[in-house]
Amino acid sequence: MALKALILDWAGTAVDFGSRAPMGAFVEAFSRVGVTISIDEAREPMGLPKRDHVAALLYTHTIGQRWEAVHGRLPDEADVDRVLAIFEPLNVEVIPRHADLIPGLLDVVAFARAKGMKIGSTTGYTRPIMEKLMPLAAEAGYAPDNVVCAGDLAAGRPSPLMMYRTFADIGVWPPSACVKLDDTEPGIAEGLAAGTWTVGLALSGNAAGLSKAELDSLSPDDRAMVRARANDRLSRAGAHFVIDTVADLLPVLDAIEARLAAGLRP
Repeated sequence: MALKALILDWAGTAVDFGSRAPMGAFVEAFSRVGVTISIDEAREPMGLPKRDHVAALLYTHTIGQRWEAVHGRLPDEADVDRVLAIFEPLNVEVIPRHADLIPGLLDVVAFARAKGMKIGSTTGYTRPIMEKLMPLAAEAGYAPDNVVCAGDLAAGRPSPLMMYRTFADIGVWPPSACVKLDDTEPGIAEGLAAGTWTVGLALSGNAAGLSKAELDSLSPDDRAMVRARANDRLSRAGAHFVIDTVADLLPVLDAIEARLAAGLRP
């Protein structure tokens, strides 16, 4: 069995090295309702649909207590919608500053297309955010065969529904002939739930949380420490393979095809 599709996440996987765009938007959105959160706190639920991400933050014990101290009560679902309504335009606003393609992406996509593979995509971003990002990515040369956004379906990650829509959109099956690339635990869970091979990206996305310039400035020992920590997170999430960035994918595709040829499945 030959591989039929790559299905990629967006921020931290295909664009926006370090998955930086949402972070400032989350911090600012909470600040506007009187609650302080840190970048590290904002990163913790990354990969979830953005409404679920806001809810996960609001309903943590520590952030919930901060909310209660400011507003005199614990947060509820209306508050989730309130923060999301602030967050989304902030995220849209910063997208042009975080739309650069991750190095190596176009070479990998060209290789996959030359093999006859489709290029699918799912994202925790909402449709309005992606309407800003997609044309910028296309101008840079990246236009996958579909885009499924958080909010398009009844459930997003970690459910497999966005993957199922992708299979239908691009006409590929079985799931074992597809490879899901993602930099977050919910994104890996999405691929596993759908029955695909999963590849975690340790250094380009949320697991490391560093821009390319920040990563390049690290000493070899510090870089190795960041890689080890990110590898551990993604491996514990169940990723079949973990690589640094999408640029390192081609040997993994060979390894997966060898497994398929041997009768193995995800």
